[in-house]
Parts: sequence; structure tokens; C-alpha cells
Amino acid sequence: RFISKIEEVLNDWKLIGVSSGKPLEKGIFTTGTWEEKSDEISFADFKFSVTHHYLVQEPSDKDGKEELGEDALPLPMQDLLCMNNDFPPRAHCLVRWYGLREFVVIAPAANNDAVVSESKCNLLLSSISIALGNTGCQVPLFVQIHQKWRRMYVGECQGPGVRTDFEMVHLRKVPSHYTHLSGLLDIFKTKIGCPLTPLPPVSMAIRLTYVLQDWQQYFWPQQPPDIDALVGGEVGGLEFGKLPFGACEDPISELHLATTWPHLAEGIIVDNDVYSDLDPLQAPQWSVRVRKADNPQCLLGDFLTEFFKLCRRKESTDEILGRPAFEEEGKEVADITHALSKLTEPAPVPIPKLSVTNMVHSAKKKIRKHRGVDESPLNNDVLNTILLFLFPDAADKLADGLENRASTSAGSNPPPENEDYNLFSQFKSAPSDSLTYKLALCLCMINFYHGGVKGVAHLWQEFVLEMRYRWENNYLIPGLANGSPDLRCCLLHQKLQMLNCCIERKKARDEGKRGSVSDRSPGGASGDGAKGGDHSGDNPDKEKEFGKSWESWSDSEEEYFECLSDTEDLKGNGQENGKKGAKEGSKESVNLKPEGRLHPHGKLMLLHPGEPLYVPITQEPAPMTEDLLEEQSEVLAKLGTSAEGAHLRARMQSACLLSDMESFKAANPGCCLEDFVRWYSPRDYIEEEVVDEKGNKVIKGELSARMKIPRNMWVEAWETAKPVPARRQKRLFDDTREAEKVLHYLAVQKPADLARHLLPCIIHAAVLKVKDEEALEDISSVKKIIKQIISHSSKVLRFPSPEDKKLEEIIAQIMSVEAIIARARSLKAKFGVEKCENEEEKEDLQRFVNSLLEQPEVSVVGAGRGPAGSIIHKLFVNAQRVPAVPPLEEELRRSGSQEERRQGVQSEFPPPTGREVILRASVPRPAPYSKALPQRMYSVLTREDFRLAGAFSADTTFF
Repeated sequence: RFISKIEEVLNDWKLIGVSSGKPLEKGIFTTGTWEEKSDEISFADFKFSVTHHYLVQEPSDKDGKEELGEDALPLPMQDLLCMNNDFPPRAHCLVRWYGLREFVVIAPAANNDAVVSESKCNLLLSSISIALGNTGCQVPLFVQIHQKWRRMYVGECQGPGVRTDFEMVHLRKVPSHYTHLSGLLDIFKTKIGCPLTPLPPVSMAIRLTYVLQDWQQYFWPQQPPDIDALVGGEVGGLEFGKLPFGACEDPISELHLATTWPHLAEGIIVDNDVYSDLDPLQAPQWSVRVRKADNPQCLLGDFLTEFFKLCRRKESTDEILGRPAFEEEGKEVADITHALSKLTEPAPVPIPKLSVTNMVHSAKKKIRKHRGVDESPLNNDVLNTILLFLFPDAADKLADGLENRASTSAGSNPPPENEDYNLFSQFKSAPSDSLTYKLALCLCMINFYHGGVKGVAHLWQEFVLEMRYRWENNYLIPGLANGSPDLRCCLLHQKLQMLNCCIERKKARDEGKRGSVSDRSPGGASGDGAKGGDHSGDNPDKEKEFGKSWESWSDSEEEYFECLSDTEDLKGNGQENGKKGAKEGSKESVNLKPEGRLHPHGKLMLLHPGEPLYVPITQEPAPMTEDLLEEQSEVLAKLGTSAEGAHLRARMQSACLLSDMESFKAANPGCCLEDFVRWYSPRDYIEEEVVDEKGNKVIKGELSARMKIPRNMWVEAWETAKPVPARRQKRLFDDTREAEKVLHYLAVQKPADLARHLLPCIIHAAVLKVKDEEALEDISSVKKIIKQIISHSSKVLRFPSPEDKKLEEIIAQIMSVEAIIARARSLKAKFGVEKCENEEEKEDLQRFVNSLLEQPEVSVVGAGRGPAGSIIHKLFVNAQRVPAVPPLEEELRRSGSQEERRQGVQSEFPPPTGREVILRASVPRPAPYSKALPQRMYSVLTREDFRLAGAFSADTTFF
């Protein structure tokens, strides 16, 4: 059954019949693609996995098959003698040992299973032998025996009238007479047991590998940053607001030099236990590979991983700092938010006693009192340095007047338009010159160097207090773009922008209050409109912001409405009458004073009085952050489809429309809905030419169909709207309430939430850092990886809460890039690329270093005599000189003493770490009249390992 299962698999994979293919090209094992197919079979209850390894090749021409004679050797046997791919740098061990382009391996399926007993091995071997004979398959079949780590295989290959046996020896200790070429040749000859007296020539390929481990004089160029001196600014490549970069240890641990003699005939070279001709400097081929340190410790990677760990912390800021940040002795619940609700609600409490600033200052004092100066996680110097870095405008707060300062901090410079700058919209982070971005970098640094999560909590607490201070004292927050929150940025950035909007409105209002006390008298009201006009004139950009002049507003929304209710009723009635008859209405409405005008429209006239139409000063719609928008859409969705729900929804959505209608009515007494629609939504007013009774063409206008729907929202809103100028309307945007919401939101953030919010900024910063560093090195493979990181991150970070696993992947990619760049720098330093005077040589060396990073093995042009070769030679010579000469007894006691004695002459190189030899011959076996068949033996010898892998062919017809 087992045999038939093997045959079935071979049939499925179409491995039966004659194998054909072109002779192997040079280096194809490294450059070509290897693939594998797997299946599972079992012998009784013991599971085996069957794997077919093969080199993908273009299908060869049909004609090739006919040319093959009947007695042509199977392809694998031809491969045994092929010399083009002798020591592939990266390949399956069987490829390295036997030079095969395809083979099938049967191995125990479970990792810890092993076929150890001899009878079982023989059973498996005989099974595959029968299966090969039955199917006519010419692909070699191997069985893995002994423990997996020993990589012991036995196998067989069959062809018409020929068979090759693959055998193996694996020892831990090397028998002394097999450490050199002459001993290996003896084994090979005995094993072939050739009956011919002049033995056919044996060809040899030899490779010696030398390892360079100590690069003493080329110490790793990067020193770890000096943490204590950080406060003063830039030290050790570390600076506030910049991420560190580079490896703390040498990212390249060893250099392996392989010296190869690819084609030697027996007798040309002497290598025995007393003398050796194998001088590495004379080897015709040199190739080098570098062994990279496993996960070298890199600064940027450490920063990212430590910051990412913050996301998993559960504690709140209060728990970390050891007690609620704000507490008062006398009261159980005295939270700042309560203080503010007392401020904003009408209450019989004398206001000055409860001002917010008093609260904050007392809170600050309490914090100081509870936490001794020494206890605070961040020392004052570090804290002040960071706060100055985050709020550069705080430095001139004391020196300059308030007016001057307010103007400088209004917003950041116009953003540069390059793609790196605009990464923030892909990553949903924040622009790289913004406060949020700087804050993320500072928190990252504090988390790493200054007190970990406690330091983060402390800085955040100071930051929130600073935000509150700015809100109370009307100081704009620096480093944020003007205008409503940018939804392309992270939520925290939007919240800060929202706070800035609130501060801006409050500031404009307070200044207005100071500047125009007279505006409160009815006479001054019209002057207010003119003032608004001037305001927008001198700063066109700001027109949208607060050119709409609500200077004379007050904090309390009710203040105006009580004293104005009577006149407002009169106005309202006038308006109602206006509906009944336009003529009467116009007479009535002329008595109303126009208020809150911005400027005449220019083109449009009012339909009935025929006066010019004035554009009113309107309120700005309320800015929204992402979470508020979501909240609002949820509320609207929950209202359902009932008539009542629809009505409520319309009311919610038309708050802005109603406000604009009231402003319009106040600015244009006697106007009607048509006038408003012509200004506000021109497409809803349809004009057409008609011929009147007298035969003249007249342009007649009417409202669009949607405006004529009875009881539609616009008509309803127009009827309820009273002529109230913007400055006396209820605020659409209650900045006091919104600012409090934002400040509360900031105050309750845990360090973990903060880290989640700011992680996109940190990843953004890391990508920019890696890009800058790569630009200095110019490594093409790294450019590709950076592009992948950017596209990967923009997919992952777009969603509100990305999975940890995906974030870890991004961080791992960034770390791998950092390691590659660090390796490039290490190699550059070691090969002295920068010191090289000759331009051509410098370019060659640069190319050599780059290919060392990207390829598993790089051949050295000119072997030991080329520019790179001579540098490698020097490295070895210097490394050999360093250790002091050991006493003679030790010399003899060392494991490689015999080796040393033979290599005594060439002390420039250490004894080789690995010796590989391939011996080949084409010899008739087992009888003199048999067909001459390929024989091959590969031997590898390292300090703890000795392996012989032989493939011996025999003639099965003439034996």
C-alpha cells in the first residue's frame, strides 16, 4: 500500500518517464526560482510528508527529446558532473551536496518524529526502489533518516540500465587523516573500487571559508546618545522634536570570505598533513558574505516599540500620578467642570469667587502640595525645555505686549506643498510642523528617556493645564492651522483646532466688547454693520473667520432678549402684515431700521420696495470635529421616518438657515422670501421672459418647484424668522460650551488613549526620518520598502482603531529598514568608502557594499588583488595581529593545531572555518566492461561537523 501511495503521488505530479532539459547555466541555482509541492502519505499510522523540490525552467524544445539516444543518462546523473553551480550561496542542502535541479524528499511529517532503526531505513529504501522501478520515474527520491537537525538523507535515482545510490556519513569528530585533500581522495577511490588500472582522472573543486569576527579597529561608528545632556538641545544625534536613528551595536557581526579553486585536476595541487598549496591569496575566485546580527538594537525601533507598549497600559493619569489631579479638601465633588457649569448657568452666587483661573491656580497649588518637588516624574529643566519647544510663543509672552503676541501665534506658516509634508492626510496624523506632531515626538522621547509612563502622564497634565490657561486668557494655541478642524488629521489634532476656534471667537467677542461699548445703544447698532464691513476689508482671508462681526456679543445668550422682546414683537407683526399685502407691508417696514448690513449686493434689488439688496452679516456655521459629526449623524438617523421625526430633523438641520434668514430680514426691511432665495440659493429662483398685455417682453421670476411645496422647510423657517441681526441672535456655535467639552475630553485621556491618538504621528515621523536617512545612503531596495510601508500604513491607519497586529507589522517594517541602513553604514565604515580618493574605485566599492546588503554572496572582482580584495586582506591581517602570541603549549593544545602547523607560513589568515571539497569522476562500475558513469563525493568539514555525501552510480545491465 505504501509503495502504491508513493507511485500515486509521482503520477499526480507527472514525474514519470524520461526527464529532459538543457544543461545548467552558471549561477542558475542562485538566480533561478525554486518551487516545491507537498503531499502527505502514511505507512500504517506513521505519517510522512512527500515534497518535490524543483528549479523552474523554460520548457525545452521538442527536438531535444528525439536526439536523446536510448542510452542517454538521466538528467540528474548529468547534473552530478556539472561544474557551473558548485557552491550555491543559498540552496537546499541536497542541492549544495549533489548539484541536483530536482528531487523528491520523503520525511516524517511530525517535527519530532525520526526514522532511527536500520531495518526501518532499509524498508523505506526498498519501497522507493520498487516505486521508482514500477513508474520509470527518473527523478531522485530521498528518505530523511535520524533526527531532523542531522540532515541525513539516503536515496536513489534510476534510469534505463543505470542506478545511482546516494549515501551519507555524518560525524561530530573529524578523523585526522580526512582533514586534507589526499585523505579524501583515498576514500573516494576506495569507494568507487575502480577495476581499471590507470584510474580515470578525478576533477576537484575546493572552497575554504575564513571568518572575520573581531573588527576591533573598525569600532561601530555610532555612539549611544548622552541622555543627561539632552536638555541643552542637540547632543549625541538626539534633539527634541527629532527621532533618533541608527543601531547601538554593530549590525554586522561577521564577514565570511570564501576562497574557491573551481576546477583542479588531481595531482596539480598538494594538500596533505604536512604541507598545503592552498593559499587563499592565490585562489582564483573570492566571494564574500556578511552575517547580520540578529535583531540589532536600533534606536528608532526601540522608540517605536516602547511607545507602542503604552497603548496597552490601562491606568488613568490620576492613578499613575498617585492621586486625583484636582481635589479640594472641603468638598467631596469639586471638579473644574462643575465650577464652569456654575459659571455658565444663572445662579445666585457672586461670580468673581468662582472664576476658573482661581480654580486652576488652586488646583496647581494642590498638585504641587501633594507631590513634593523631588517626586515629580519630570525634572523642571526637562519640563521647561519641552514646554518652550511646544509653545515657542510662551517665551515672548512676558517680554511683548499681549497684542503683539496674539498676532504671531495665530497660525503656522503656510505648509510646504511637497509629498512628504502631505503624508499626514494619508496616515491621518498631523502636519509635521503642527503642535500635535511635536507633542507626539516629545511624549515618545519622555516615555523612552525620562520616566516612562509617569513622565508621559506628567507632561500631559501640564499640557492640559496650559490649554486651559490659554482658553481663559484668550491666547491662541501656536502650531495649528487656522479655520475649522481638519478632518484629515487625527482626532486629538481636531480637538486642539476646535479649542483654537473657540479661543478665536471668544477673543473677537471680548475685544469687540471692549472696543464698542456704544454699540449697545440702539443708535450705535447701524454703526456696527459699518464696522463689520471695515473689518473684513483690511483682512480678506479673515472675512470668513470673524469679519462677520459679532464684536458686541456677550457671554450670556439671554442678555438681549429680555429687553428687546416688545420691539421684536412689533417687528414680527410688521413682517406678518408684509405677507398680507406687499404695499401695506412696505410702508410698515420702512419704519424699521436696517441692521447688521455687510455691503450692498451690487446686482440685485429687492423685488417690492425696489431698494438695493444688502448682504447681511451672518454667523459662521459651527465647526465640527469628527466625533461630533458622527454623533450628530447618529442622532439624525435615530429620529426615524415618522412625520414628527422628519420635522425635528429639519429643525436641527435648519438652525443655520434660520439664523441667516433672521440676519437677512434685519439687513433688508420689507424683503420677502423670493429676495432671500435669490441671494442664498439663486438656482431656486427661475426667471423667464414673458410678453405682457402691452406686448413688451418682461422678465418674470418665480420660485422653483421645490420651494413651492406647501409647508416646506424654507417657507416655515421664513415665517418663524424675526429680523434679528447676527450679533443679537442666539449663538450657533456656543464656544464656551464647546471649549469646556474639549478641555474635559483632554483631561480624561489616559496615557494609553494618548498613545493611540498619537501613534499615527509617530509612524509618520519615523517614515520621514527613515526617508531622510535613506537619501544619504541611496539604497534602491530600501526605497521600495519605504513605498510599501507608506501604502500599508495609509490603509491601516485610515480606520479609527487599527488592530495591534497590523500596527506591529508596520513597526517591524520600519525597524527592518533602519537595520538595513545601519548595515550599509557599518560596511561603508569598514571598507573605507568615504576615505577612498580615486573616484572610480570609490564607486566600485560603493557598488560592492550595496550588493553585499542585497545579495546572499558577492564575488570579489580581481579576487585577492582587486580594490575590495586588498581591503578584505588588510582586515584579516589586522585582526590576526591583535591577539598576543600564545605560549607554545597552548598552541599545541588548540583543536586546529595540525591545521595551524600546515598553515604556519600564512599567518595572515586564520585557519579556515570551513573546508568544502567536491570530487568527481566518470568511471565504469561495478565491472571494467560496464558503462562509464558519473561518481561524485562532496565533503564539508567545520569545527564540529564532518560530512561526506556520495553519489555512486552503477550499471544494472552489465555487472
